[in-house]
Parts: sequence; C-alpha cells; structure tokens
Amino acid sequence: MSDLAPENPASRIPLKMDVEYRKSYARQFELGTLKNLSVTGAFITGDEAARCHRRDKICLVFNVGGRTRKLHAAVIWTNANGAGIKFHHYNNRDIQIVDDLMYFVEESRQTRRTVLDTIFKKVS
Repeated sequence: MSDLAPENPASRIPLKMDVEYRKSYARQFELGTLKNLSVTGAFITGDEAARCHRRDKICLVFNVGGRTRKLHAAVIWTNANGAGIKFHHYNNRDIQIVDDLMYFVEESRQTRRTVLDTIFKKVS
C-alpha cells in the first residue's frame, strides 16, 4: 500500500469552506474550497487544486474561532474538480484545529435541524 494512502480513512463530513493554500514550492497562496473534511484529510476544489499532482505537498491556512493554524498535507489523488489530501499532523494542535472545525460544522448543522424541527412542529 502507498505511503500516501491511509489504510483506514476517517469518515468525512461535507462542508463548503473557503481556505487559502499553496504548493510547497509556490510563493503565493491560492483560494480553494474545502468540500469535505476528516481528521486525516480533505477534498479541496479550485483551479489550482485541480492542477495538483499526486505527492505534491501543500500548506493550508485554517482560521477557526479566531485561531489561525498552518497545516501541511500531501495530495493523494486528483480529478478535474480538485484534489484529495492527507494531512501531515506535526503535533496535537494540528489535530485539534481540524477536530474543532469538524465540531463547529456539525454543531451548526444540529442547531439548524433543531430550529427547523421547531418550525415544522408549530406549522403542523
């Protein structure tokens, strides 16, 4: 098995979040969109993401709850829409910011579900 392909990929949550990233050899950051996310990786779309190659190393900038953190990753697959990436966590703070982002996304969805359920109960 490839060193870039996780043996047991973590389950992913769908989202739509703008993120800045750059290839390790690039000078400027590009803007892309995260379409799904897990603790182990993500799918990123955008013009430059679709031009990535397998094994390209990239750096993403996450802004969660006023905290900014750069995360490093490697491209493990690509298609015409974007790239699947695997995070290279260097410490627990890297894992924590991804976990916090996943929690924030899921909590926002749960809040919306609760509000909709309340509305539907009142209407019915």
